[in-house]
Amino acid sequence: MINVKEAITNSLLNPIRHFRLRYLPLLMVYFAYGASGISGVAETFWVKEELKLSATALVSLGVWLSIPWTIKMVFGQLVDSVPIFGSQRRVYIYIGAGLIALGDILLIGLAGNYHWAEFSSKDNVYIISALISVIGFVLQDVVADTMSTEVVDRNQPQQKVEEELAYVQILGRLAISFAGVIVAGLSGWLAQIFSYETMFKIALIIPLISITGVSIVKLDVAKSSPINCPILCGGLAFAVFVIFMGYGEYQHWNYKILTFIFKYSQEIVFLISLSVIIYMLSLILKDIDQKTKNFIIKTAVVIFIYRAMPSVGPGLNWWEIDVLHFDKAFFGTLSQIGAILSILGMWLFSDYIAKKPAHWTLLWLTIVTTILFLPIIGLYYNIPQSLGFSPKSVAIIDTAVESPFAQLSMIPLLTLIAIYAPEGKRATWFALMASLMNLALTAGGLLTKYLNELFPVSRQIIEHGKVIVPMDYSNLGILMIIVTILNVTLPVVTIYYLMIRKNK
Repeated sequence: MINVKEAITNSLLNPIRHFRLRYLPLLMVYFAYGASGISGVAETFWVKEELKLSATALVSLGVWLSIPWTIKMVFGQLVDSVPIFGSQRRVYIYIGAGLIALGDILLIGLAGNYHWAEFSSKDNVYIISALISVIGFVLQDVVADTMSTEVVDRNQPQQKVEEELAYVQILGRLAISFAGVIVAGLSGWLAQIFSYETMFKIALIIPLISITGVSIVKLDVAKSSPINCPILCGGLAFAVFVIFMGYGEYQHWNYKILTFIFKYSQEIVFLISLSVIIYMLSLILKDIDQKTKNFIIKTAVVIFIYRAMPSVGPGLNWWEIDVLHFDKAFFGTLSQIGAILSILGMWLFSDYIAKKPAHWTLLWLTIVTTILFLPIIGLYYNIPQSLGFSPKSVAIIDTAVESPFAQLSMIPLLTLIAIYAPEGKRATWFALMASLMNLALTAGGLLTKYLNELFPVSRQIIEHGKVIVPMDYSNLGILMIIVTILNVTLPVVTIYYLMIRKNK
């Protein structure tokens, strides 16, 4: 008989019991990442009001911004093998913080119409700012991920090691969620009061938070490993190739073959990225026994498919702003509700997830999140409104029910990676596996782009007092339905054929 009171008590107290002071630096990096949404609502409205980028263009930009997350192995190899001023952890956190601050400063320049930020069009400067910030976050994330495999004492029974590694990942997700709770409502409420420039200035506190932990807590000296040239050199060559392809996509070419190639530059980069990462992983996995290797591969495929599912894109937020009249403060309220319940869900389900196979967690998350998206589709077709529910009430209730499941999918993935991280190669291993999973998000971005091209939506864009793009959300309903169908069928089928059927 399950003692419900004891189970809930353990779920609430176990994360606290497993906290150690040596976890603080990596948890503060995760906390800073979670708090980075402080200017998120302001940025969403500023992009809608000030930039001319279409929904498809913004989704396409998101694909390019996901690429740095797929080449984490380059940063991982540097963190593993290249000390700077004798440091392999702290200095990289500082560099990442500097890049994040630079990205924020460019946004400040754009929002404040400063001359020094007018070296290119607003759209281009925004893209540069976003790219610089992403690289900073990627670098810090690599270091934090690496430390998450190092802070656990390996001189204890394997079961205990695996449990502690799981709780380090849980604490990391909780740190992100705690930060989200703190800034979620503020991001909307402050955006309703302050100017966009002020909001971007407030965001400068984020890089300061990330460096605080590594500055006040002494870090253990990491064991260095020799540079793995195939990974580092190959990764750097690949990074140069990605930059070239990204640049080429936005140029006009006189040769048809070049026009054709760069038209599909994102797809080419994705396929080559996938090939490179799989090859590099094979180099690391060659020393692992076949049974374990098969388990890792199948689990990785399941998680990849789960994370590769498309989203609706920015058109959904635009529709909520233009048609449902959700303002900045209400988006802040939704974020606050979501952040609080997300952390409660993480806390309550942590003990269960730490002891269950990854595919079972992803299976029930797929089903639950699909069901919980249906009310949003209903809003588009005026179903809740016809029953007497206001759009804001439906949005609040749906956010409240869905949010507890928001952060749970990452825990089984990060735990799996941490368990099998080889000594001396942990940053590279973690970066490669994380790169593969982030590449899944790139795949999801590509699918989102295709769907937005097939079913375009647009907000009104006015230039010099004239409407140059009309508001059109007529395709949004079918777009949401197709996204929902894909998000439930593909993961469930994959999980069944790879992880469940074989056990029958």
